[in-house]
Amino acid sequence: MPFFILPFPVIDPVAVHLGPLPLRWYALAYIGGFIVAWFGMRALVSNDALWTKSEARPTRDSIDDLLANVAFGIIIGGRLGHVLIYDPAFYFAHPLEILATWKGGMAFHGGLIGGLIGMALFARKSATPFLTISDICAAVTPVGLFFGRLANFIKPEMWGRESDVPWAMVFPGAGDMPRHPSQLYEAGLEGVALGLLLWFAARNGALKRPGLVTGLFGVGYGFARIFCEFFREPDPVQEALSYGLTMGMALSAPLLLIGAGLILHALRARSVAT
Repeated sequence: MPFFILPFPVIDPVAVHLGPLPLRWYALAYIGGFIVAWFGMRALVSNDALWTKSEARPTRDSIDDLLANVAFGIIIGGRLGHVLIYDPAFYFAHPLEILATWKGGMAFHGGLIGGLIGMALFARKSATPFLTISDICAAVTPVGLFFGRLANFIKPEMWGRESDVPWAMVFPGAGDMPRHPSQLYEAGLEGVALGLLLWFAARNGALKRPGLVTGLFGVGYGFARIFCEFFREPDPVQEALSYGLTMGMALSAPLLLIGAGLILHALRARSVAT
């Protein structure tokens, strides 16, 4: 037991009551993420200096439709991903619980698939290259990840493994032993660090190479998630795999490979074109 343990800052999971309707931090995380993403995407497509003159891209006004497509995909895909990947037996036995999203339970990888479907539908309707759409969305996704991990911390859920580091915390519902605040590790890496990397890349010409920002996101998120899984306590039934691996690691490893492939494709395509 460490000599010094940071107290867990107990925060009411309900941010504000709108009459009889409780507005939870979990919901605010999604709302805040989508709002900031909306502003970010509009700023990206409005800046001509970030794009080649020949590259088709969405208009500033069409970002509303893109965000709506992606938002529905993320919410539906994230929920179904959690249901089908992590605890199908429970949800099949209690199907009404699938709709209880206010209790938490959203899978990033399911949300990613849903978001990609939303992007593909928009790209087809607007006759815009899919990689251009995915680059725009990838550049702003870390904002939502940051807010989402903070919501995980406030709830609290997805806490870390037992530890004696000076910043370890005793999480309500996780026993008496101090643990890594792994939600904050993920917020820092998946949100802040990855967000700064992608924004810097976009501001320095990456959007002129379709697929490059998407590839950087895949590699960056895959690395950050796998690294943080070493500090995050996996559910022994739903998430723990053999040889110390976790479901999060297994699902994130392909993102590293796909991301690396997209980076090579983007760089090679531009070098051939020039």
